[in-house]
Amino acid sequence: MADTVREIERKYEADNDTQLPDLAGIGPVAAVAEAGTEDLDALYYDTTGLSLAADGITLRRRTGGRDAGWHLKLPVAPGVRDEVRAPLSDVPPPELTALVRSRALDQELVPVVRLRTRRTVRVLRDAAGTPLAEVAEDAVHAWPAAGAVGAGESGAGRAGARWREIEVELLGEGDTGLLDEIGRALAAAGVRPASAASKLARALAETGQGRDGAAAPHTAGPDGRRADGSGKAAAKAKSRAKSKGKGKAAGAGKKGQTAGDVVLRYAHEQVRAIIELEPAVRRDLPDSVHQMRVATRRLRSAFRSYTKVLDRAVTRPIGVELKWLAAELGVERDREVLTGRLQEALAGVPGTLRLGPVDARLRIWSERRRAGARDQLLAVLDGPRHLSLLKSLHAFLEEPPLRKAAGRPAPEVVAGAVLKDYRRLARRTEAALAAPAGRERDEALHGARKAAKRTRYAAEAARPALGRPAKKFAKRTKRVQQLLGDHQDSVVARATLRELATQAQRAGEGGFTFGLLYGREEALAADRERALPDLWRKVSRRKHRAALRP
Repeated sequence: MADTVREIERKYEADNDTQLPDLAGIGPVAAVAEAGTEDLDALYYDTTGLSLAADGITLRRRTGGRDAGWHLKLPVAPGVRDEVRAPLSDVPPPELTALVRSRALDQELVPVVRLRTRRTVRVLRDAAGTPLAEVAEDAVHAWPAAGAVGAGESGAGRAGARWREIEVELLGEGDTGLLDEIGRALAAAGVRPASAASKLARALAETGQGRDGAAAPHTAGPDGRRADGSGKAAAKAKSRAKSKGKGKAAGAGKKGQTAGDVVLRYAHEQVRAIIELEPAVRRDLPDSVHQMRVATRRLRSAFRSYTKVLDRAVTRPIGVELKWLAAELGVERDREVLTGRLQEALAGVPGTLRLGPVDARLRIWSERRRAGARDQLLAVLDGPRHLSLLKSLHAFLEEPPLRKAAGRPAPEVVAGAVLKDYRRLARRTEAALAAPAGRERDEALHGARKAAKRTRYAAEAARPALGRPAKKFAKRTKRVQQLLGDHQDSVVARATLRELATQAQRAGEGGFTFGLLYGREEALAADRERALPDLWRKVSRRKHRAALRP
């Protein structure tokens, strides 16, 4: 079983003759206690193309010290990483390799760098003796692991690289303000911020193993996200889009953006989100399933909206797989949302109307589906179909399937795509308003909701080219989507309430309370239907569409 530790630290480097200052008296630090010296021996693993290092991820097998074992470090935010630990073994443990599958795919993880470190540790304590932070002074020796890229036959025997590194890590619930104060004291003593994001990044650079900047440090977002996609692929895509613009069109649009620039930036953000959220989904982190599902929907929507920019012969098969993945992710997400909705509804029912063990029956219904949904989702992520999709997404980043229109000025192309999606939304909304009440109208409103979501996503993607009008257009369309979403949630909730009432009736408990909630949901849906015509009149005003046209 893997354990996870959140690391909040700052890294520095210093010349060998630089003396570290006495940190006692810095902020709440009352004393500095020597904690001994450790000899650490670490072997870092990656693909031969350094796929993990490219995203600021490190996987190592380390002996010596207090935490010998396998360590997988995943970026969370600048200076913050989650370290997932597993016991020592001869090969990378499956519970850790699963967390890097979205990057490594089916490539073998091999040793790339070996680090030996002599570490001197000092603990900073407050006046009560509580540990606040740990300062580790490291003398590092790095060289290519035998068989690693650039190592040669005798890589392990090379002199390698040597440097001195200082790490300051918060302990417990420490305040990052203390790290700032310590950083100022170290700077005054001649200690510099580290030139690389990790020891591995520096080792790869100094031993000549970096490929196409793969080991370069970067600023990470949640779970290590980089919104600009893979640097090499983005540069290639931009160049390709400009070359297709025949010179004159390449510099057109706001700030010289082409349609390819705008659409690829948005698509890259969604691809990277899918790839980088997968470890969070596997770890069952809060909201990770929802965010990954949203990214799959946004990417699929972009493929369908921007057909003049991206070749549908390439994106259509990917879109089919994205729809499948979104559905698999939705099993757990939909259960979670529906359970929350019904729990909130039950909480609003007076005790005199809560007949039978309604809370227990809802809890049992939810937990049974959660256990199955979680197991099924992990099986999907481990399966060959998902691996094939991941390979397609990586290939998309490397070779975006751009069409001729990708080189045209961005405003005219993306505005046309947004307005085309709007016309689709208008047709579906008008049809829903005209549909007879009941199942036919429910289905029509559900179709209009999906059209509203697609239009909203298209407008969000167009914002870099169209600016404020696209932002406002997306916001208005979102209001339609949310209203219709409330209606659809009510449709789903009523079906579940009927199921629960039937189960309760068969068990001799009575279904009164669930019937009461059914009636309330029915009234809510009717309210949303009454509100739609007025909202649609406001959203569909011609001036809103006119503002999008360049």
